Amino acid sequence: MKNIIYILLITIAFQSCKNKKKEVAVESSKRPNIIFIMADDHATQAISVYGHPISQLAPTPNIDRIANEGAIFKNNFCTNSICGPSRAVILTGKHSHINGFKMNGDRFDGSQQTFPKLLKNAGYKTAVIGKWHLHGVPEGFDYWNILQDQGNYYNPNFVAVNPETKKVDTTMIQGYATDIVTEDAIRYLEKIKDDTAPFMMMVQHKAPHRNWMPALRHVNKYDNVKFPVPDTYFTDHEGSMASKEQSQTIYVDMYEGHDLKMTKKKGNPELAHNPWKTDFERMTPEQRADWDKAYQPKNDAFHDANLSGKDLDLWKLQRYLQDYLATIAAVDEGVGKILDYLKANNLEENTIVVYTTDQGFYLGEKGWFDKRFMYEESLGMPMLMKFPGAIKPGTEVTALTQNLDFAETFLDFAQVEIPNDMQGKSLKPLLTNTIEDEDFRDAIYYHYYDFPAFHMVKKMYGVRTKRYKLIHVYDDIDEWELYDLETDPSEINNVINDENYDAIEVKLRERLNQLQTEYKVTDEEFKQASKAQIKRSYKSFERLRGKPIKSYEH
Repeated sequence: MKNIIYILLITIAFQSCKNKKKEVAVESSKRPNIIFIMADDHATQAISVYGHPISQLAPTPNIDRIANEGAIFKNNFCTNSICGPSRAVILTGKHSHINGFKMNGDRFDGSQQTFPKLLKNAGYKTAVIGKWHLHGVPEGFDYWNILQDQGNYYNPNFVAVNPETKKVDTTMIQGYATDIVTEDAIRYLEKIKDDTAPFMMMVQHKAPHRNWMPALRHVNKYDNVKFPVPDTYFTDHEGSMASKEQSQTIYVDMYEGHDLKMTKKKGNPELAHNPWKTDFERMTPEQRADWDKAYQPKNDAFHDANLSGKDLDLWKLQRYLQDYLATIAAVDEGVGKILDYLKANNLEENTIVVYTTDQGFYLGEKGWFDKRFMYEESLGMPMLMKFPGAIKPGTEVTALTQNLDFAETFLDFAQVEIPNDMQGKSLKPLLTNTIEDEDFRDAIYYHYYDFPAFHMVKKMYGVRTKRYKLIHVYDDIDEWELYDLETDPSEINNVINDENYDAIEVKLRERLNQLQTEYKVTDEEFKQASKAQIKRSYKSFERLRGKPIKSYEH
């Protein structure tokens, strides 16, 4: 018995020393710098380190560097799959119903607690550059230079404090948005690189958001690449009324001119249906001439082909993917420039670099573009992080993580106390191997509110575990969906009425209720739109869309 006790004591002591060593590796009196790089609508399928067939034909070598030199998150999810709300969650570490920003039309309360404010109060220099999309101006930053609203790809307007007048000014800057954001980020680094205080900089790109306008150097980059067609590109959405009634199908809902850059007829650069003209009209004559020179031959070839039916639908997918992935090329170049700058200026060793996006995105799965749904392509979001000396290169994190956890993670690494009212968890224990992935979180909560709105995706909430997903769709319909992600990764077989899953459904409903209680979800979050409002919205978006073109002038 004495021998057993002795062995146990030795084992415990060894394990304690082991854990202590892991902690010592990341703790330092010198707090790390943090660079948070976020693209808009960058699908996991379009980052080559994740291994999707599409990304293998359009690799992202610089973004991949972050994973190869650090960690890749394999099960990272958003809490609300839409641009502004996701950004609010990242800033606050709180769900949408708590931070107050549920839908894109809302206005972010900048006076509330955010992780940049907490870092600034702790002595960090803070900056945000690029897309903001929270309405109002950023608070808690020493420096900010943000795109106006969604931003434009070419010659975008930036909002910043004029250093001379000390007032907020809006200025059009000539060039390509991705390049402008990258260049400003490097200028900021150059300005503060010799300061003794640590810094936190958010670099937030417009790309690859709609309408996917590549840089002029990339407009023909993937013209000769044929990307794989998802198995679910043509589907009847059986078992999901919400899927049937959406307005984000590539071959029905994309605007021929604005989105797909299609022309009305051969030999003429005039775009087909293009309700938002500013994206092209703000180009300089020289930019537009180069653009037309690149697109005219391939648009003329399209007219010569005289496509219809499924052939036309498949052509639209290829045009979409070619443009979408070409916009990412400039983002990847920008990431490479920032990584190279850190290395060249001896900043690499003490800087955390994160690459992520605001939510997932569809690249033709189920026939769709955009996001919003609780299905995997929309719910999942890439997350890559490197920190030399603290995160082992090639680390894979399979735990259920969310954008809800980002704020807590940055505060934890910065040795700043995490407020009790934040609702996420620090990812640091996962990255330093002080907690097992399976012990981190057993389920995530999701809630989407933006209906009626663009793409007319219904309101929905739900729970996802490692294997199962339960979704409640509500407002003008009331339906439940249940998916077994192990046997049905494409989520096309709703098993809510399959008695073999009854016991699982009961457990998922129970876990969903627990999460709603934990996250302080109230009845206020389930308000429904009026029938009249929904009807008006459908008619409004029908008018904006126009009639899908089935045939073209040749």
